[in-house]
Amino acid sequence: MTPTSDPTAAYLPALASGRADRVLALFSGEPVIDDPRHGHVVGAAAVRDYVHAQAAWMAEHDFAAEKLRTTVGRHRSVTESLATLTVGGASTELPIAVVGDRPDQGLTAIRVYHSLWPLEGRHRLRPPIIAEDRDLVLPDVVDVYMEALGSANLEKSLSVFESDGYFREPSGGRHEYRGAEGIRAAYGAFYAVGPIHLLHCTIIDDGVACGVEFIAVGWGPRRFEPQAGIGIYERGASGKLHAARVYDDVDVDLGLQPA
Repeated sequence: MTPTSDPTAAYLPALASGRADRVLALFSGEPVIDDPRHGHVVGAAAVRDYVHAQAAWMAEHDFAAEKLRTTVGRHRSVTESLATLTVGGASTELPIAVVGDRPDQGLTAIRVYHSLWPLEGRHRLRPPIIAEDRDLVLPDVVDVYMEALGSANLEKSLSVFESDGYFREPSGGRHEYRGAEGIRAAYGAFYAVGPIHLLHCTIIDDGVACGVEFIAVGWGPRRFEPQAGIGIYERGASGKLHAARVYDDVDVDLGLQPA
């Protein structure tokens, strides 16, 4: 299955059209959608209501999305898009990742990831959507990247990126850090607090980009309520990372637990 024919890539255009039948046609059985704004949506009737409400909201906010990349794995795929919309009278960027579980030709579930900060100026606590997979084996440079996060090793983080590689935060826009100087600034600030603690749930890998759905559980000495997200790690020609793009709404002050 090519990225252009993957049903996950068709989800956002179908949603924006307001045509619930187009969204439902992407699924092979009972539809399940998890959305940052609407939560857990199950069943055809609920999906129809969700599509109509979401499409009206998209139209009201002049929503338009540019597809950036679709990564097709063995059992699921992820499409990254950069949306532009009007919020409070101003044009706003919103990076979005859509994951589709695809055990056969149709989808069984869709999980949408994006930050609510560009939309609402605040985060919302988003509990885990899927469980940690303790048997998951991360590949090559992605594994090294995660080791660096989990040990707050700045030099290791620098070593996994290409010279012009970049890291992009969930809010997008100016929150992008490119080259050794940008990577050092971003990860140096992270590691000043301490290691970033993630539990890994799925891998979506096409040999170039690798998506890892995760549950964030802590940062440095701080532990907080588990929160869902996904990172996309795109390899360059060298095998090192050309890009690391994160889609979540994690806030370390939400559900903060004593150290």
